[in-house]
Amino acid sequence: MKTIKQRYKINASARRVWNALVNPKIIAKWGGGPAKMTDDVGFRFSLWGGKIFGKNISVEKNKLLVQEWFGGKWDKASIVNFTLKEKNGVTIINLVHEDIPNYEEKGLKKDWKQNYLGPLKKFLEEK
Repeated sequence: MKTIKQRYKINASARRVWNALVNPKIIAKWGGGPAKMTDDVGFRFSLWGGKIFGKNISVEKNKLLVQEWFGGKWDKASIVNFTLKEKNGVTIINLVHEDIPNYEEKGLKKDWKQNYLGPLKKFLEEK
């Protein structure tokens, strides 16, 4: 099993970054839709019309979102941690994605940048 760690500096408040992570209408605007998502613990979410799915396991609004993630035909959930820290209107988001099947690591590193947090950052900074 593999772990991916990435860090993004986003010129937006933690509140706006949080909403882009948990509001299905905003998720659809940066490319992760159709989505079912809330920031409720225990909520079973899906992104990209169900290609990615899982459950929220820990939530601290505007600060921390921990989720169980499944993609494809994984045998067990991976764990995704989004940690947000804001200073002077700029938010640092640290991603830690653990328990990734070995064969998925290379593709997921690219996908986080090209299809998830990269587009989320671009969307928020264009507004």
